[in-house]
Amino acid sequence: METRAAAERFVAVWTRAWAAHDVAALLELYAEDCVHRSMPFREPHRGRDELAAYLRWSFAGERVTDVRFSAPVVGQDGVAVAEFRVLAEADGAPSTLAGCVFVRFDDVGRAVETRDYWHTTEGHKEPADQLFFR
Repeated sequence: METRAAAERFVAVWTRAWAAHDVAALLELYAEDCVHRSMPFREPHRGRDELAAYLRWSFAGERVTDVRFSAPVVGQDGVAVAEFRVLAEADGAPSTLAGCVFVRFDDVGRAVETRDYWHTTEGHKEPADQLFFR
């Protein structure tokens, strides 16, 4: 599968599935032996089972009100990057999560490696620079 098509599918499914906390739909995007890094200094989640456990843990107590991903920026060697912004409520308090995901795809369009960088803040806010969210 072409990287652009894989990346566009990736952000479309993440947009819908994050809002619905649909772990099964998200796992379909990943290779069985994927490696996901959710934060730079955390141990990576290796394989779909570890990724599924991480996603369930992340979604616990979260009520999502809006998810947005930028159009992916596609590079060489099956790599793409996209920004995201999520408005949610965690334990009744509004919060905003904004960040980016780096994805490397295999030949059939499954994510073999992902790396997230993100930040949270209290309240519902838009990032100061909305270049990708236009």
